Amino acid sequence: MISRRRFLESAAVAATLAHMESRSLMALSQKAVAKDDVLQWVDPRIGTGGHGHCYPGASMPFGAVQISPDTYTEGWDWCSGYHVTDSSIMGFSHTHLSGTGVGDLMDFLVMPGVGKAKLQAGSRENPEEGYRSRFSHETEVMHPGYYSVMLDTYKIKAEVTATERAGVHRYTFPKSDSAYLIVDLYHGPSNKEGKTTVAEAGVKVAGAKIEGWHLTHGWANPRHSNFSMEVSKTPTRVELFVDDAAVSGTEARGKVVKAVLYFSTKANEQIVVKTGISATGVAGAAKNVAAEVPGFDFDGVRMNAEAAWRRQLGKVRASFIDDTHRTIFYTSLYHMSLGPVLFDDVDGRYRAMDNTVKTLPAGERNYTTFSLWDTFRAAHPAYTLIEPERVPQFVNTLIRMGEESPAGAPVWPLWGRETECMTGFHSSSVIAEAQKKGFPADYKRAYAMLQKGRADDVQGMTWHKEHGYIPADLEGESVSKHVEFCYDDWAMANIASRLGMTAERDERLKMSKGYLNNWDKSVGFLRPKLSTGEWTTPFDPIEMRHWDKWWDYTESNAWQTTFTVQCDPGGMIHMIGGNAPFVTKLDALFNQPSTLPSYAPPDIAGMVGQYAHGNEPSHHIAYLYVYAGVPHKTQSRVRSLMDTMYKAEPDGMQGNEDVGQMSAWYFLSALGFYPVDPVSGIYVLGSPVTTGATLDMGKGRVLKIEVQRANSSDCYVKEFRLNGTVQDKAWFRHSDIANGGTLTFVMSATPNESLGADVKVIPPSQEI
Repeated sequence: MISRRRFLESAAVAATLAHMESRSLMALSQKAVAKDDVLQWVDPRIGTGGHGHCYPGASMPFGAVQISPDTYTEGWDWCSGYHVTDSSIMGFSHTHLSGTGVGDLMDFLVMPGVGKAKLQAGSRENPEEGYRSRFSHETEVMHPGYYSVMLDTYKIKAEVTATERAGVHRYTFPKSDSAYLIVDLYHGPSNKEGKTTVAEAGVKVAGAKIEGWHLTHGWANPRHSNFSMEVSKTPTRVELFVDDAAVSGTEARGKVVKAVLYFSTKANEQIVVKTGISATGVAGAAKNVAAEVPGFDFDGVRMNAEAAWRRQLGKVRASFIDDTHRTIFYTSLYHMSLGPVLFDDVDGRYRAMDNTVKTLPAGERNYTTFSLWDTFRAAHPAYTLIEPERVPQFVNTLIRMGEESPAGAPVWPLWGRETECMTGFHSSSVIAEAQKKGFPADYKRAYAMLQKGRADDVQGMTWHKEHGYIPADLEGESVSKHVEFCYDDWAMANIASRLGMTAERDERLKMSKGYLNNWDKSVGFLRPKLSTGEWTTPFDPIEMRHWDKWWDYTESNAWQTTFTVQCDPGGMIHMIGGNAPFVTKLDALFNQPSTLPSYAPPDIAGMVGQYAHGNEPSHHIAYLYVYAGVPHKTQSRVRSLMDTMYKAEPDGMQGNEDVGQMSAWYFLSALGFYPVDPVSGIYVLGSPVTTGATLDMGKGRVLKIEVQRANSSDCYVKEFRLNGTVQDKAWFRHSDIANGGTLTFVMSATPNESLGADVKVIPPSQEI
């Protein structure tokens, strides 16, 4: 198991972020922007600063291509290739990760220029020593489906847009006899010495067409990526380089491969570049670009991308207590729609997890970039509300992956490879939740995949199954792994139950209770245990590891991990002593000093006491008060978190965005509910900041959210109505709204301590 902390740089860049004034409409088009155009409410700058790790470039909803500027490729805060603190651009590559804690992709960089092309990018400190260009954030224009900037060094305007499987560039050149495009196949995530993950590459040029590939050994290892590129103007000459030495002919192969295409340009002459991307081969990339971009109509592609984003974002129509919350909300929905990403060709071929090329069954689509440790918590539950067509596609993809992969059930699959990043195998949760909510899939096949796929001794699985805990002296991050496995057991118990597999259900239910074996009543925390059955000593709940020998928790400590029993909130409350002791303990979590060990990874951010909103294990914790009969405490805490943990600024996120999860927490919380246990199909009430919303659930189904409040600061739910009926509980089931419905929140400045306080109306725990 490789946890993200092992990829963190030992000395992360501590950048300061100057306040930036964004333009009101960000130049959506040449014509006036409609008052209700949802694109104007998205600010892609959010998450491009701090530790957000977001890219500002262009993509389609869940598209395979993410064409975006790269400003730097080394260091933790450049996992997406871009950081708002930079002032020069290396060029525009075609694939990017959104908000991850590890960097990869950044395939096939294109950079325009004038003069004699330099073959190295150059440094941020001295861009002129390479092909980099200085730029100003004042000239950046970005909105869903489009990005542009003025490259000041060369006086070239750069614009990019995308289809699902192709990126399209448009460069407006000055008058020059030596205008050029450099295509750098060696570009990618790099180390301090400038060495990238590219192991081998090849390129072939024929007139205005250039095709190639590279093999990389990065996070996804090995990874195949291919491109087919056409330019709207035939170059006057082409130079090919291997290891920065010129080679003759029209083909080149090696490790460090680059091509430079030269042109003569008139003032303001535009050159369009269209690039198909594929994991199956160059032929697949060529089919993709031919099918999706038959000509060189940049504006047509841009308009299609913008229209796709209007449809995607328009699935939710919501008003808010102020413009800031609206911007954060719609930017959250935008970020949630950047992954998982499409991973197949127009002819249905795809690269499978066994590294072979296969063809999909008719009507199927294939996806990748499943950040499951993060996204099972809120992003995938949100998709069940607004992505009725994609949810079965996601589930079928995960089933295929598990059957094809030598590693078994998906953990963190990326571009046809299993990264094994993070703990647990939460594909089980995504599948079980979809089954619970009635989405079609072959769940018998899914259970067989999950049962077989994680039957080996990985991450301490054998100890988890046979002894009910994982020894700290035999397996790193033992407590977190064990608790995460308990959740996966709960998910599999649900699948088995609905398949009529009672023996398997009972076995998995029993295993899901294994978290109790790490409970040490004497200290009041889930605590690491040795293979001898003894507790590790010494113990301090803010520590994450046992001296320098091993880590006990994954990107968390005992304070956070003790509250991560999502499979059995009621059992966790009983473990701690019942409702009153649990509430006291949960209050203490939020009121502790925010002290962390000096070695704590920077993922653990957004601290409120020992609660860490910047890292996913904490995301459900504020909602646990509802399970203890005090929902007003959830309501005030969630409202505080929405107001303090998110900003409509580049440095507007606490921690990594993590392929939609950080955004999904806000998205659902802003609507007024959240799934503590996604597999259960239960949503717990919080405190909506929307003043009203409608969600298009597909097939004519609409979820309407009504909010009545006297003042914007009213954060407590005085009354909750489900489909017109007043409720005495602070939760509801997905089945209550599966065919559409209405949620009505009557808000107040003072808490209604009776709502959901009766033990009879507390959300059920471990109900199948």
